[in-house]
Amino acid sequence: MTDPVMVKTIYLKASLDKVWRHLVDKELLARWFHEVDRDLSDKVAFQYLSFHYDKADRKLMWGDVLEFDPPRKLVHTFTHEWLKGVITTVTWDLLELDGGTQLTMTHEGIPTFGELSDHDKGWDEHFLRLRMMLS
Repeated sequence: MTDPVMVKTIYLKASLDKVWRHLVDKELLARWFHEVDRDLSDKVAFQYLSFHYDKADRKLMWGDVLEFDPPRKLVHTFTHEWLKGVITTVTWDLLELDGGTQLTMTHEGIPTFGELSDHDKGWDEHFLRLRMMLS
């Protein structure tokens, strides 16, 4: 049996460049996803941070940028403690459309259905915030 692949596509009433900035700019990422320790750029390692400011180690999720092709494609690894060492891959594909941008996110390597279901719910919540910001 192969690991499931999650694919989500949303349509945003925003330019390709504006959507791209929301995927890589640390200030914009914090508004719809999670605070991050740096802007995402080519070959950078990064950490998403917990909202719990009282914790000494706020690292929540982390990864490495594998492919960086502005403003069309971003590929990075993605993991967190609940994945127990499993490294997944998230690919963001952006396509300019008349009047907006098609954003497709592919999340690969999630090992169990329970984790897939939890990530699916989480991505839906984050995409709702992104859509509200960009529409």
